[in-house]
Amino acid sequence: MTIRVLIADDQMMVREGFSVLLGAMPDIEVVGEAVNGRDAVDRVRELAPDVVLMDIRMPELNGIEATREIVAADGGAKVLVLTTFDLDEYVYQALRAGASGFLLKDASARQLADGVRVVAAGEALLAPSVTRRLITEFSKLSEAPRLSATARAAYVDLTERETEVLVLIAQGLSNGEIAERLVVAESTIKTHVSRILVKLGLRDRTQAAVFAYEARLVTPG
Repeated sequence: MTIRVLIADDQMMVREGFSVLLGAMPDIEVVGEAVNGRDAVDRVRELAPDVVLMDIRMPELNGIEATREIVAADGGAKVLVLTTFDLDEYVYQALRAGASGFLLKDASARQLADGVRVVAAGEALLAPSVTRRLITEFSKLSEAPRLSATARAAYVDLTERETEVLVLIAQGLSNGEIAERLVVAESTIKTHVSRILVKLGLRDRTQAAVFAYEARLVTPG
């Protein structure tokens, strides 16, 4: 299936550059561009893309608020945040708002395309080592959010093995790596991951990782 992508960035050169790179991929189609966060929300509603490449710092409505609105609309679009710095504090906020991952703007064409594919599939964390480091950094802050009462109640429903898998997801392991660690079939891990996402009401593995940190299941460091 062709992955439909919307590019949201207030810089024309960035939009056009990414559009050319992604347009050259046989399995990816750029269906539109947005010049700011508000435009992105409107275009998602109009075009129903699979993935939104979202810049964070944009006029009218920033990428964080735009991400929150897009995810809340539950139209199925997944957000891949674009940033200049891998430890940009706003990226953590974007992940909490519902972004499925993030990508540095200096990524190669292959990294960009692979990032879109990974987020569209929802099967693995995007750039797990960097994502894990970023989440760890901001979970150290004294004001780091904790789980709501509803989230705590959902967490209680997880089995011991599901909790174990959730921790390994937060550590950046893929399904295959988790299967190897726990000495089970990869298909079994996929089943566990699906059940975890359903029980916790989460969209993908990135949100599961954020949940694990906020639940203090993983010790920052």
